Amino acid sequence: MKTQQRGHMGYQPVGGGGNVVVVFSGQDSVQRRQEGATYEEAIAATGYGRFQYFLLFACGWANASDAIEILCVSFLLPSATCDLKLTTSDKGWLSGVIFAGMMIGGYVWGALADVQGRRKVLMLSLLVNGLFGLASSMANSFLLFLFFRFLSGVGVGGSIPVVFAYYCEFQPKSKRGTMLSVLAASWMFGNIIAAGLAWLVIPRTYLQFSMGTMTYDSWRVFVALCTIPSLTAALLLTCMPESPKFLMEMGREKEALRVLSHVHKMNTANGKTPRQYSIRQLEVTTKKDDDKARHPRGKNAWRVRCAEIGTTFRVIGSQTVELMKPPLTSRTVVMLVIFFSVCFGYYGLWLWLPELFKRIDLYGGSPCLKSPAGINGSIPVTPANESCIPSEDVYFEGFLTAISNLPGNIFATVLMHKLGAKILLSGSLVFSGVSVFFFWFVSSKTQSLIASCAFGGISVIAFNSLDVLGAELYPTHLRSTAMGIQTGMGRIAAILGNVVFGLLVDTHCAIPLLMVAGLLVIGGLAAIKLPNTKGMALH
Repeated sequence: MKTQQRGHMGYQPVGGGGNVVVVFSGQDSVQRRQEGATYEEAIAATGYGRFQYFLLFACGWANASDAIEILCVSFLLPSATCDLKLTTSDKGWLSGVIFAGMMIGGYVWGALADVQGRRKVLMLSLLVNGLFGLASSMANSFLLFLFFRFLSGVGVGGSIPVVFAYYCEFQPKSKRGTMLSVLAASWMFGNIIAAGLAWLVIPRTYLQFSMGTMTYDSWRVFVALCTIPSLTAALLLTCMPESPKFLMEMGREKEALRVLSHVHKMNTANGKTPRQYSIRQLEVTTKKDDDKARHPRGKNAWRVRCAEIGTTFRVIGSQTVELMKPPLTSRTVVMLVIFFSVCFGYYGLWLWLPELFKRIDLYGGSPCLKSPAGINGSIPVTPANESCIPSEDVYFEGFLTAISNLPGNIFATVLMHKLGAKILLSGSLVFSGVSVFFFWFVSSKTQSLIASCAFGGISVIAFNSLDVLGAELYPTHLRSTAMGIQTGMGRIAAILGNVVFGLLVDTHCAIPLLMVAGLLVIGGLAAIKLPNTKGMALH
């Protein structure tokens, strides 16, 4: 048996013999036994069935809850304007503040998931998301509402990168790309749920009621309902085990075997006595610490815990540095560029669509064309014909735009395994940029709706491809950290996109549209530099 030395991506044979593989990570060294099965062999031996389908439901619901929490702000903006006395600039900050929280949460939660485990971190982030989202529905001022949306974003930022790392580590190589694309499609269902709830709830003013001195308007009821998915997703995950790949990397072989045996039992039961799991030993990293060291008791326990916290943050720092070292440097830089491009473009434009639909409904034509109210779409602060609750058409159009993601999701799911995520990502970003360019030429509500649906259907392919690439480009011990940092960059871009739209949509609407179109095309061209992960084993 050959010994191997680990670089940044996987394990390369270096010759020799024996039963132990020495693994170098920074200045520390650990040992890897090779008598047992590899992760890919072990997960393939569990079969594929009921466990993966239940996992898809739980993780898909968690991912959908993130979409609902992010997108719900775009649907409440037209109706919350009067209650919170919002200016156009306020709307930009309100749309962007959740991404500020996500930027922090993505890095912290993602890095913790690489050290403390996927499942526990995912559950905690979902709870933070739901509880502070619920609190925001009761905020009676703009600043307090802004603060709670920020804290909700901290939770959302953690669950997005961790849910994909957690889910992919239960998937065999033959199905990984396709099933990750299916999981990514759950974002579309979250979008549809948010749009459908807004359509059904916000225009119904009879749903409002009084809470002391505050009126709990229909848009507040909508915000409260949007927190249910994240709270129930956290509850569902209590029934799920920790990732076996993570346990193997941590040297916890017995726990990993128990998880794999459980997966095998669920997949092979079929109402009969399940077959016995054939694998008895795994290729794992051997850690020096035992259960007593991990769970100290007595008066020194608090000192040990403090030391563990310090160690955890040192590990997080070293993992971050490792992402910028060869051979990961180029792919990390390219992924950061792509995340900035797609998040500035998608969130900068998508979250403003209900507001744009409202303006088209009020004034006709396009908000980017000259109007009697001003130059290039400038409008009065308080137009005479504006209502605090827009017509149902505004929310119905948002619902149709959300459904437009369905063809793109089907396209990505069917072709992900055949073409690979890289090709789909590059092509969809370029075509998304082209579709945004034509927003300038629309001159009616129908044309605006068609352009919005085209943008939604094409851009969703890029997000599905990014989710697959993010899970496959990096090794297990860096996967959640990398996705957390990249989504953090995306959040910076989303904040900038929303603020830029808020500042310029009234006076120079063409500028943000051209910025979105250009950045999407740049991101698509940058994706050509990424490696093709089609059929690649998970490191």
